[in-house]
Amino acid sequence: MSGWNNGSSNVSYTSFLLVGFPGLHESRALLVLPFLSLYLVIISANALVIHTVAAQRSLHQPMYALIALLLAVNICAATTVVPAMLFSFSTRFNRISLARCLVQMFCIYFLIVFDCNILLVMALDRYVAICYPLRYPEIITAPLLAGLVGAAAARSTCIVAPVVGLASRVRFCRSDVIQHFACEHMALMKLSCGDISLNKTVGLTVRVFNRVLDMLLLGASYSRIIHAAFRISSGGARSKALNTCGSHLLVIFTVYSSTMSSSIVYRVARTASQDVHNLLSAFYLLLPCLVNPFIYGARTKEIRQHLGTLFQKVRLQTSSEKAQALTSHKVSPA
Repeated sequence: MSGWNNGSSNVSYTSFLLVGFPGLHESRALLVLPFLSLYLVIISANALVIHTVAAQRSLHQPMYALIALLLAVNICAATTVVPAMLFSFSTRFNRISLARCLVQMFCIYFLIVFDCNILLVMALDRYVAICYPLRYPEIITAPLLAGLVGAAAARSTCIVAPVVGLASRVRFCRSDVIQHFACEHMALMKLSCGDISLNKTVGLTVRVFNRVLDMLLLGASYSRIIHAAFRISSGGARSKALNTCGSHLLVIFTVYSSTMSSSIVYRVARTASQDVHNLLSAFYLLLPCLVNPFIYGARTKEIRQHLGTLFQKVRLQTSSEKAQALTSHKVSPA
């Protein structure tokens, strides 16, 4: 039975039932295989690029360190949601306490915002590298990079904490069933009783202000970067700079388009089923995690070369093992 508090005339649920895709009812187990496959691809692809950056000394540079950090955040974001969702689909044990629900909500939104803040740090790194190439080593140092990442984490916390803090003070008496696969803010707020106008206002204001400010900063940085790149006299250096910026811009487009499209559809398509809204939530949470490692792995020349070398070694090792197995099979004792 759901936990609840009964103080005087106030009733508030303290545990909830997560129903990821309510329209599927008993068929939710069919979602285990596709989401498990997607999760394994996300983990494998991101971990492979991170391993490549960590193992190759030539990639121990600020830009590649930030790429590895971004992909590590992708793994954390997917892990925050998918394993619990798969467990609930397969065992039907999908009850969550209010405290765990709020922690999950904080982690999801923190990682999304932190992901965007890392993109801002990457824009600053590329701005200095292309606009001030001779001073780049003395400006972008390890302590500065650590400080920028720490500031990004602190900014993410300051953005997310008020939303989650206000949610923790709400009474939930309408129902103990969350029509979502995770503790998404608006899905939880639908269960509230009383005035939640402050929660809605703060949530919308924080999201809009954060997105607009980020887009302005990214637009200003990359417009300067592209302008400076076209002024580089060497064709090879110019092409490399534009290709690197192209990869970052593609990732930025993927991250922001997925989050913004989900927000727009959530507010416009009121008549759409809850399953459609939940599918869009999964889309904006997991699409960047899936696409980012392929963008950086395919478009970043240095990472692509090292990945090619790694795959070639694995292929040669596999061929050698097969040859040895055939030889030992043919030359068997009489």
